Amino acid sequence: MTRSLPTEPGRDSADWQLKVLYDHACPMCRREVTWLNRRDRRGQIFFEDISAPSFDAGRYGLDQATVEGAIHGVTRDGSVISGVEVFRRMYSAVGLGWLLAPTRWPLLRQLADRAYVTFARHRVRIGAAIGRDCEDGSCAAPKSPHAPEAPGYPTRNGRP
Repeated sequence: MTRSLPTEPGRDSADWQLKVLYDHACPMCRREVTWLNRRDRRGQIFFEDISAPSFDAGRYGLDQATVEGAIHGVTRDGSVISGVEVFRRMYSAVGLGWLLAPTRWPLLRQLADRAYVTFARHRVRIGAAIGRDCEDGSCAAPKSPHAPEAPGYPTRNGRP
């Protein structure tokens, strides 16, 4: 059985604490989301694909260019967060918050936030530099029999 990443809260679990607006057209983003989704045993995170035709950034008080420029998250109370803070919360939700805990320290927080802004601005070029087929602002993922959307991809409890 294969399954795409959840795109709507409540689809698999009513217990989500963070909805992450990510770009499924970005292979690096997709890989990170797939990795985190596998570790999210409690259903704390839901991932919404900003490249899906049905995606409406206005639902969150944002525009498409803004959500394409950096990762965003929506908390249970509707607050919108962005950048490294989204990663901090995702990693915390899957029990790996200690990995990003130092990025909360004042000096490292500034460095991490600036580094992410630079990365987000150049992610297509970075994707191309590491061998991704990138053009028109997005990168095509290489075909792999190990990709979650591949037929026969193994799943655990309905999650890739």
